This record gives sequence, structure tokens and C-alpha cells, in this order.
Amino acid sequence: MPGQKSWKEWLLLGAILLLLLFAAPATLSEFRLNLLGKFLALAILALGIDLIWGYTGMLSLGHGVFFGLGGYCMAMYLKLQVGTAGTYQTDLPDFMTWNGLTQLPWFWKPMYHFWAAMLCAILVPALCATLLGFLTFRSRVQGVYFAIITQALALVASLLLIGQQPYTGGTNGITDYRTLLGFDLADNAVQKGIYVATVVVLALCYLFCRWIVRSRLGKVLGAIRDAENRLRFLGYDPVGFKVFVFAVSAALAGLAGALFVPQVGIISPSNVGIVPSIEMVIWVAVGGRGTLSGAVLGTLLVNGAKSAFSEEFPAFWLYFLGSLFVGVVLLFPDGAVGLLRAARKLAARLRAPAAPEPELREAEQETLR
Repeated sequence: MPGQKSWKEWLLLGAILLLLLFAAPATLSEFRLNLLGKFLALAILALGIDLIWGYTGMLSLGHGVFFGLGGYCMAMYLKLQVGTAGTYQTDLPDFMTWNGLTQLPWFWKPMYHFWAAMLCAILVPALCATLLGFLTFRSRVQGVYFAIITQALALVASLLLIGQQPYTGGTNGITDYRTLLGFDLADNAVQKGIYVATVVVLALCYLFCRWIVRSRLGKVLGAIRDAENRLRFLGYDPVGFKVFVFAVSAALAGLAGALFVPQVGIISPSNVGIVPSIEMVIWVAVGGRGTLSGAVLGTLLVNGAKSAFSEEFPAFWLYFLGSLFVGVVLLFPDGAVGLLRAARKLAARLRAPAAPEPELREAEQETLR
């Protein structure tokens, strides 16, 4: 029954959440827990990509830009805390001093405050996506052309960050953080606190995305994916819906970047360019696009496999990872979730009682007569 199925899904989600919250910190080492925390932060980004690609049908190859914007906003806050703690002779970050700056740039000044940095990490990517989305969707740019535009955005953003070294740290990015809200980031208890916060935020983002896709808005997004011209013929204007979901997707990416930076300890243009943006799409494809659980599962599978292969086979891990991607695309186009659904249907079919043969059914009917 639908109600029973929904109840089981919520029970499973709650069990997984409790497992991540309590079992992982108690059983995993500090290094492994930190890895898991970073993967879960990236899963928030994958949810946003799934919203725009899996449910709305718009492939974005530039989500590394929105992830990087959120990460840089948080990194700016963390870097300013080093200066105010008296580590340097000036409040300026070290790379600004090396590049000859004598005053803090105006766009750095709000980042003295944690909540301002968090707000910027969400709003700045959302505003950028809103502007870009309005200009492209109003011109009815879609399909591969939209993907190319977002890919070009990733290239331009990475080059801009590298070229503005006095303000962004250049190729090296922003690193060397010490404290978060006055707590030492090197403390294991602080890292566990960030991990717990990441799990909670991921659960809230999942519920938010689930609410979107199950609402009337979600039905419109599905209609845009399947038949946008028909939807326009029915009187809907897809531009507003597409701009909205693109902005929400970018906001989730920025939030993921803000949670990622304190756990990994650095943000640089290498997190913003074309290659990481394409890799983010692969997470969703491996998990199964159009399924929120698939986005989370794919992120954990791909990043976990990357970590495991690089540790066990340091000289050949890229070949193993590439084989995994090719195998999923060719053999399991619906991703891991699609494979699990197919296995469940097969198991249910095998458990079901076999239908009687036609001759036997006719004999039974003749007997009844």
C-alpha cells in the first residue's frame, strides 16, 4: 500500500540518519570520520544537481563555481580569524601582505562575522545562478547549449580566481585556518561537531528537496524535463520555474562548499574548474538521476571508491575509477538505485506464486460449470 511504503521509507531514512550520527563517530577513526564528513557535504551539492538535472532535465557542467563561491565565503571568514587572533602583525591575510595590499578589500569586510559568511555562502551562488538563469532561459537556451554555457562559466571562474591572486590567493587558494567560532579546528571534538552538523544539514536538505519534487512545483519541473513546449502551450511560463530551481540548486552547492572547507582545510581554483564540475555530475549519474537517494548514494560510492582505489592501487586507481564510470553508463544507465529497483522487482517476481497454465485454468472452469 502507498501509505505503508511511505512509512517504511521514512523509517529507513531515520535509521540511516541515526547510524550516521551515532555509530560512525564511535566506530570510525578520526581520519575516516573526516573523509565521511567531506563526502556527506558533497552529497548536499549532489542533491542540488539532481534537482536541476534529474528532475528538470537541465544538465549543468558548472556547479563547481557555486560550490567554490560558498567555499570561498567560508574560507574568507576562517582566514580573517587567523589575523584577528594576533598571529600576524596585521589583520590582512598573509597572501595579501605578500602581494603588497595595505587595506582589506571591501568585499572581505563582511566576512569577519560567521553568520554573514554563511549567508553569503548561500545567497551569492543563488544570486549568480538567478542572473545567469534569467539571461539564458529567457532566450530559450536549453539542452547541450546550456551545458556548454555552464561549462564556460566554470572555466572563466577558475581563471578569474587564479588571476586575482592578491584577493583570492591565486592558484594556492585560501588555507591555513585555525579556529571556527573560537574553537580550535585541530581539535578532534570540533571536527566531530562539524561532522554532526553536516549530517543534520544533509538530512534537512534532503527533506527540503523531497518536498519540492513531491509538490505541484515538482510536477511542473517534471513536465519541463519531459515536454517543455507542451507545457508552454498549456499556458505555463517555464522561465520562472527554471530560474527558481537553478537558484535553489546553486544555493545547495554553496552551502555544501561552506561545510566542506572547515573539514578539508583549503579551497582553491582546482575545486571550481571544469573537471570537478563534470565529476559532480558523475556522482548523480552513478547513483541514479531523478532519485534524491541516488544522488547521495552516488556521491558516497564514487568518492569512497576513489579513496579506496587510491590507497590500495596508487599507480592504477584512475583506471579502476574510469572503468567504474564506463561500466555504470553502459550496463546500468539508471544508476545504482535503478539497479537496486530492478533487483527488488526480480526478487518479488521470483517470490510470487506461478500463474496456472492456460489448459489447467480451462479445466478448472469446466469443472465449475
